Amino acid sequence: MQQDKIRTPEVEAMLATFAALDNPDEIFALLMDLCTIREITEMSQRLEVACLLAEKVPYTEIQRRTGVSTTTISRVSKCLNYGAGGYARAVELGLAGKSGCGTPAKEGE
Repeated sequence: MQQDKIRTPEVEAMLATFAALDNPDEIFALLMDLCTIREITEMSQRLEVACLLAEKVPYTEIQRRTGVSTTTISRVSKCLNYGAGGYARAVELGLAGKSGCGTPAKEGE
């Protein structure tokens, strides 16, 4: 499986580092060191797209609001529906998107 090839010891260490960070400022600082500004922007746009897709917003409206291509919207949709569950969990948490994605789930839900 492709995921097994990606989850190297180095990737596991990176994931543990993210999980250990306590606040958004620490996470942002790490992202700024690891990624380009464009990569961070694109990742945040994809989360916004996932939120809008979960709210059943049409592709044309998502493209108008976010400026992302329909190809990117389609890829996010495919991952949201058939992927590893990351987008679905972000949407479920209610934190994705510019102003959050719906209502955040309560602790323990």
